[in-house]
Amino acid sequence: MEPKLSHLCYCLLLLPLLFQHTIAKPSSSPNPSNSINFIVSSCRTTRYPTLCFKCLVAFASKIRCKENRLAQTALAVTLVRVRSTTVYVAKLTKARRIKRREYLAVKDCVETLGDGLAMLTQSMREMKQVGRSGRSQDEFLWRLSNVETWVSAALTDETTCLDGFDGKVMDGVVKSAIRRRVVHVARVTSNALALVNRFAARHKS
Repeated sequence: MEPKLSHLCYCLLLLPLLFQHTIAKPSSSPNPSNSINFIVSSCRTTRYPTLCFKCLVAFASKIRCKENRLAQTALAVTLVRVRSTTVYVAKLTKARRIKRREYLAVKDCVETLGDGLAMLTQSMREMKQVGRSGRSQDEFLWRLSNVETWVSAALTDETTCLDGFDGKVMDGVVKSAIRRRVVHVARVTSNALALVNRFAARHKS
């Protein structure tokens, strides 16, 4: 699929509508200890459990020990962070004294992140459909499979972003700044995928 910056712009405009009800604000009320324990236990199944917990603990009272809410919240948090990173990386194309090769690598990175953002947007939309009543088991599992596929594709796009910076000749401030942010969002996405997979596995069994 050929990435398009116009598609990226559309996704950036659409995102607030998708997750404003999911993570509009962390609850100011005390987090029940059972909800926090649920998040800790669930995050142990991810590759980066400490990061997973830090991302989700503020929403413990909203998650309320429900796996579907946990997966939705993890996706929503991922969307926010990937969007922020995509905007940040896009600004680097206008950095002063950026080399031609760096410019092209940054441009490619923005496009692959944009593709990943589109996949995550679709995943969030589909995950909300999963939670609606009246779904047959086949449709329920089909939609969950879509979510798993799209989040996995987003993770691949994020890691692909860094491919253009391979080699010592590309070492520098731009590469370092992008790598730090992209590695972070890739880990957040990996955690979200693990939680979606966990939710799906329980229902498939």
